[in-house]
Amino acid sequence: MMKNSQAQSSSSFVKFCRKLSPKRKDSSAETQHNINDDHYKNRDLEAVFAYMDADRDGRISPHELQKSFMTLGEQLSDEEAEAAVRLSDTDGDGMLDFQEFAQLIKGDDEEEKKVELKEAFRMYIAEGEECITPRSLKMMLKKLGESRSTDDCRVMIRAFDLNADGVLSFDEFALMMR
Repeated sequence: MMKNSQAQSSSSFVKFCRKLSPKRKDSSAETQHNINDDHYKNRDLEAVFAYMDADRDGRISPHELQKSFMTLGEQLSDEEAEAAVRLSDTDGDGMLDFQEFAQLIKGDDEEEKKVELKEAFRMYIAEGEECITPRSLKMMLKKLGESRSTDDCRVMIRAFDLNADGVLSFDEFALMMR
């Protein structure tokens, strides 16, 4: 039960941050885009933190967290707010300082990326299998409009097949996607 409410409050955090900080587009080169994206994420995170820190003491209490959610039409129970703070409160003061808040949000981002990666992985595996085979890769590439031979797919898999078993596990796929 506690784990479920933690997951709910985590997804609520992500929604909350998106409402306060819409994604920005950058049309410059890829490296510059990544630098700007990180800069905007940090600036956006600081703005979200400042918004939630109603009494401007540099820390977010469970009550401030709950009030911030209510302002945006999201419901967060007393227990969920306290659990969310307790999960990231590394110094034990019952509040979130900026670093603790940032770690909480980044943790949500990582979890979200992992879920998306698992969904992508599932697209490449054949029904009843647990890994990407040359045959399943060939079928998916064909669906995407790219015709490759099974041998081509074996070569593609070999490049990321760390244990040389001829298939890609989820962990190998995740490394490939970095």
